[in-house]
Amino acid sequence: MADFIIRFLLCNVIICGMIGILIIFKWLFKNILSSRMQYNLWFFLLGLLAVPFMPFRPISFTNFSSTALSDIDANNMTATNAGTANWMNDFTISVNRHTPSSIGYILFTIWLLGIFAMVILTVKSILRLLKIENSALLLQNPDVCLLYRQCLNELMITRNIPVYSTAFLKSPIMLGFFKPRIYLPIHLICDYRETDVRYMLLHELQHYKHKDAAANFLMTLVSVVYWFNPLVWYALKEMRNDREVACDTSVLKMLEEDAYADYGNTLINFAQKVSVFPFPFASGLSGSMKQMKRRIINIASYKKPSFQKTLKGMTAFLLIAVFIMGFTPFISTYAADTGYYRWNFSSQNVVYEDYSNCFGKYNGSFVLYDITSDQWTIYNKEQAVRRFSPDSTFKIYSALFCLNEKLITPYENDMKWDHTSYPFAAWEADQNLNSAMASSVNWYFNILDNELGIDRLSDYLHQINYGNQSIDNNTDSFWLESTLAISPIEQVQLLTSLYDNTLPFSAEDMNTVKNSIHIASSDSAELYGKTGTGRVNGKDINGWFIGYVTKNGHTYVFATNIQADSTATGTAAADITFSILSMNSIYE
Repeated sequence: MADFIIRFLLCNVIICGMIGILIIFKWLFKNILSSRMQYNLWFFLLGLLAVPFMPFRPISFTNFSSTALSDIDANNMTATNAGTANWMNDFTISVNRHTPSSIGYILFTIWLLGIFAMVILTVKSILRLLKIENSALLLQNPDVCLLYRQCLNELMITRNIPVYSTAFLKSPIMLGFFKPRIYLPIHLICDYRETDVRYMLLHELQHYKHKDAAANFLMTLVSVVYWFNPLVWYALKEMRNDREVACDTSVLKMLEEDAYADYGNTLINFAQKVSVFPFPFASGLSGSMKQMKRRIINIASYKKPSFQKTLKGMTAFLLIAVFIMGFTPFISTYAADTGYYRWNFSSQNVVYEDYSNCFGKYNGSFVLYDITSDQWTIYNKEQAVRRFSPDSTFKIYSALFCLNEKLITPYENDMKWDHTSYPFAAWEADQNLNSAMASSVNWYFNILDNELGIDRLSDYLHQINYGNQSIDNNTDSFWLESTLAISPIEQVQLLTSLYDNTLPFSAEDMNTVKNSIHIASSDSAELYGKTGTGRVNGKDINGWFIGYVTKNGHTYVFATNIQADSTATGTAAADITFSILSMNSIYE
């Protein structure tokens, strides 16, 4: 929840900018856009306000929030040997991860408390409104009833919408979406003036015709969720003002030109009597004196639009709408939880297996893809799309990037040891790509990554769509229990592309990397793979084994990930993988 609130606050920065842009557009095109179009533009903003809560993955943008949340001291490292095997050394180092800042949790708590307070205020308003409803009486005045039926006929409304009178209101209001009803102040009925009552009824029925009750609900919901954002409150206020102006204009379209002044006079005469209390879920004639002035100016200057002006308005409306909605991917980028890969399981040929006995005490997943038969086998669907730090498995792609940049070549990839002391004897020697990959020699790949630089590394991550593509400013540790994360399914997809030579690199470079992760051969099978271990604060919490097996004309690409409080190593992940592969007669 702490990371959500930070992503949500980042979204609000963009939303504030969009509100400003929308207001500028409305001002620039105020003489072209009709009042109804100006009001409808606000619904696109409401759509943007919903984006942070939508469960979809953005397209190829860096997740800045994860960078802000990760706090790893890469300069304070302790070394351990996570285990060895006769076919590969699974060396790793430990990083110290500080306890996440409590600021995120504090902000989230404050946000929830604010929502709770807003809900209480909304409930109080609803209770007050219910009190008014309970005291209201069904309209009995025959003259007003006759006038009301005439108004319904003018608007071609066939639904029977009841009208009530009450002494507790100063202005008419309309309530209800499923069961709409109108409430009239009793003083209006007592001081009956046919023209005034007719205009007010027409105004309220316009609210019904344009489904403003639903808009009221959405605006109330937005005000509760975005209680802390003053620009959102300002936007909602302007939306309500535009709604009333739009309803006025809809009434004016029904009237003759010589009746415009009478409608304006009705508002003026009523201005001192209206209630400015914002009942939730209610639409009414009420408003502030500033709003009334704006509405009267609109009435005084109103002219029925020509076809040419209407066409220009529609064009401007569509252009503004497209521009506003074009910002949806930017907001979704900050909003989306990139901790999970959004994969369409239904579009794939997937078989789900239970390998819990193989995993034992570990929480993890296993993903297998038979390229030849286009068949997926998955254990633990939820964990298969969850993203974890790649740890040393990322070295496969680090090597590929550096080969493409000619920092090393398939034939010249030796590197001298500078006699720095390391915790593993295998690291204290000259290296080439094959030995550095086999012994997971961090210093070899750190030198290459530093030469490549943050910008090029980031470009390559985007180019191959690697996990969440999030990279911090430390080339030595972004893949080591830091910001970069990838799911087991994504690991398999990338390895499949590597095997098929369909990544955007030369076939020679891809074959060089594949040769560097070759582990073993048998009479019928070839095994390729790379382990990775995430060790944090001295405990192995994240274990990977990824690779592929070629056997009898089939290629099986796999990824195993395990999670635990300790002992979750690449070697343990490899042991689980071999158990499953053996069980399925893929690799003995």
